[in-house]
Amino acid sequence: MRKLLKFLHTLGAIGFAGAIAAQLVLVSISPEPADLAGYALMREGIAAISKWVLFPSMAAVVVSGLLAMAFNPAYHDVFWAWVKLLFGISVFEGTLVGVHGPVMREAAKAAEALAGKIPVSELGHTMHNESGAMLTIFAVAMLNVVLGVWRPKSLCGKGAKASHEEKAEAG
Repeated sequence: MRKLLKFLHTLGAIGFAGAIAAQLVLVSISPEPADLAGYALMREGIAAISKWVLFPSMAAVVVSGLLAMAFNPAYHDVFWAWVKLLFGISVFEGTLVGVHGPVMREAAKAAEALAGKIPVSELGHTMHNESGAMLTIFAVAMLNVVLGVWRPKSLCGKGAKASHEEKAEAG
């Protein structure tokens, strides 16, 4: 079970980082709303990445991380694991509020503009905010990966320090 959760957590983190990176690239090359057909197509692509890669990957990371903490008593008394949990909650909330939601709304607005239901002037106002949110979420997610790989001893609890010392003495 432990290896399966670790595999799912790692796979989810890879998908999450890749999705954010892909969205950042697409936002940076997205045409202006004046090129309505190109803009709507690009927004549809960004939304598809969010719906089919980003959101499921984030769910895999969160669920596998929470289950790993619940089922592995070694994580209960190490401070870095709790810091990682707090960063994970921040990534989850930030992704929903700052990335996924705005991306989906802008894609829907672009489709409405393409259908002639709203004016083109209502498009493109969120791109700078989306890029900032994506970069911030990406940075916090990478910090979470660093915590998971590095597992700093300075952020370990008393039981974890004893465990590290016992392992060092044993071998």
